Amino acid sequence: MTGAHTNMAIFLMTNPDLKKNINHIYIMGGGVRSKNPTGCCPKNASSTCQPQQCGDHGNMFTAFRSNPYAEFNLFGDPFAAYQVFHSGIPITLVPLDATNTIPITREFFEAFEKNQRTYEAQYVFKSLKIDRDTWFDDQFYTSYFMWDSFMVGVAASAMRNIRDEENEFAEMEYMNITVITSNGPYGIPDSSNAFFGDRKIPKFNLKKNGVHSGHVQIGIQDPFCFRGNATGICKDGYTEEVTGPDSVRVRVATRAKPNVDESSTLDREYYANFLDVLNRPQYKGRFNFTTEFPYYKEVLYKPDFKGKKLGKIVVFDMDMSAGDFLALFYLLKVPVEELNLKAILVTGSGWANVATIDVVYDLLHMMGRDDITVGLGDSFAVNQSYSKVGPIVGDCKYSKAIPHGSGGRLDSDTLYGLARDLPRSPRGYTAQNSVKFGAPRDTDFPQLRQPLALEVWRSLVKSIDDGSKITILTNGPLTNLANILLSESNASSIIQEVFILGGHINYKKNQEKGNVINVPSNKYAELNMFLDTLAAKTVFESSLDITLIPLHAQRKVYALPKIIKMLQAKNMTHEAVFTRRLLTRLHHLHQRHHLYRHVDMFAGEILGAVILAGDQKLLNSTFEIKHLKVYTKGQLSRDGEVIFDKKKKKEFKVLQGFNHVSCYNIFSSGLLRQKQSAVIGSFGEQKRRWSSPAA
Repeated sequence: MTGAHTNMAIFLMTNPDLKKNINHIYIMGGGVRSKNPTGCCPKNASSTCQPQQCGDHGNMFTAFRSNPYAEFNLFGDPFAAYQVFHSGIPITLVPLDATNTIPITREFFEAFEKNQRTYEAQYVFKSLKIDRDTWFDDQFYTSYFMWDSFMVGVAASAMRNIRDEENEFAEMEYMNITVITSNGPYGIPDSSNAFFGDRKIPKFNLKKNGVHSGHVQIGIQDPFCFRGNATGICKDGYTEEVTGPDSVRVRVATRAKPNVDESSTLDREYYANFLDVLNRPQYKGRFNFTTEFPYYKEVLYKPDFKGKKLGKIVVFDMDMSAGDFLALFYLLKVPVEELNLKAILVTGSGWANVATIDVVYDLLHMMGRDDITVGLGDSFAVNQSYSKVGPIVGDCKYSKAIPHGSGGRLDSDTLYGLARDLPRSPRGYTAQNSVKFGAPRDTDFPQLRQPLALEVWRSLVKSIDDGSKITILTNGPLTNLANILLSESNASSIIQEVFILGGHINYKKNQEKGNVINVPSNKYAELNMFLDTLAAKTVFESSLDITLIPLHAQRKVYALPKIIKMLQAKNMTHEAVFTRRLLTRLHHLHQRHHLYRHVDMFAGEILGAVILAGDQKLLNSTFEIKHLKVYTKGQLSRDGEVIFDKKKKKEFKVLQGFNHVSCYNIFSSGLLRQKQSAVIGSFGEQKRRWSSPAA
């Protein structure tokens, strides 16, 4: 186990009779007696490096001031870890105590660089090198360790020598420990603890005054955990040595063993074994991507629009939900004479992680639009970064509103279901970087660096003709747009109009609820406004000309079966086929699984694109002028509500009504139109091209 223990805990709690089938559990996680050197410590601190976290048990670099005890894997789900440790199954733990004694040293790195005889060795080294080149404060060799891989080595040694207590790679010791799941005092009702709270009967039949009944840390800046300038008091996820009935006897790796070959430059036994195993000819990979396909070519498709009078310049600001990809397909099908999509901004404070941006590149490549630039936005909401550590880390205050799994924060292939069918783009998300943009050193291919949203915006503004203006459609949290307004003083004068898909207007007689489904106390907010309320406030109070497409309008086009039915023709375009299959998958999940009850709302995200580019007469759309503002006072139960502004400071054009059948028709007919269709239809087609010279 090299991550959070949620899956294993659920399995053990729901199938206690199957515990007997599990012989042993090996875990990388926790810090029992560790003195963590992660980050800058006084002995290696530089002028750009503030000493931090020296001697902490844990490695939560974003939360060390509130919880200096927790290790990342166990902090992800402390109660699950408790269930695993207390299951009665024999456990070997490889905590930070041991991994802190096996850093990626300069000697190991250089030996690895000279020792790459297999594809897998080359792949691992390339990944490691990008980490080295981009590691914070140039402290890689003192703060990057063989965490999970060392545990695998310890486990492999133990399984090879099952009758021998000796381990080839680590010194071992039995300890009595437990996993801390809540903070004292115990037994006091606390809304932080979902197992107790206002429940008459605690979940899982837990004891009201037991070790699980205290305060549970909420976020990395939980006020409960701070004690002025002193060490934080929260211990959620801490693997603490204890005695008594709540302790568990666990075999623990304490440190890495030295190399038996004293003449080697690699001073740990596992260093040498790792390189040896990775480079063995047995079971080695047979090909990499380029040798699998002998005629592989990196091709960028950039259309030639010379001689065409291009339409209005559009920037699409998306948050990588499934519905945003439906909208993007439609925008790419609108004739360029009407709509000239120039850039895409992707916000990381919404539905998916930053790596999902690859699917954006793949979709553009499929449609022959590698000319469109893609910028990655902040991963954290406006004014929610943890400035004491640095601008790249922080706490998305309301990210728990996003369903985790079933359409939220998953890898691209799972989230979009059919993403593997998309052709692979030679562009894509990468950690490549350069000194010019703040990296400690240039990586091998700094020109491949993923541009940021603000960089793409500034480049676009410079490239357009004097007097030209930009129209923005935003389908996610307003983080990117707010950052543009806050960073660029002339942004409002360059933006012609903004279409915002989001917001739920709370009329006095309106009983229709919002869609923040994971926060029951918040009845009327809409997700895009809720996820970054300060960004919404910034945009709503700006001088921008805004058209709002609220939740009640989006809900009129939630009928997935109707769109699926209309996306059927004799000569289907590749993009129509892909969209139909994706919608069919979503519909089946929506019908069969409670956890997917929300996915019909993704169909509502096509409405922004249709309103922006569709025929308003055919849509029969009607708008009303309203004076609105966003509730942003830090109250979980109300933040994100769109309410009427009695002071009437700002006018909004709000979509009130439209012909939803016409919306389906416009969307489906746009995708079925042969003009501006896919240049390459699927990964399967791409593979065939790469496998034959004739193709």
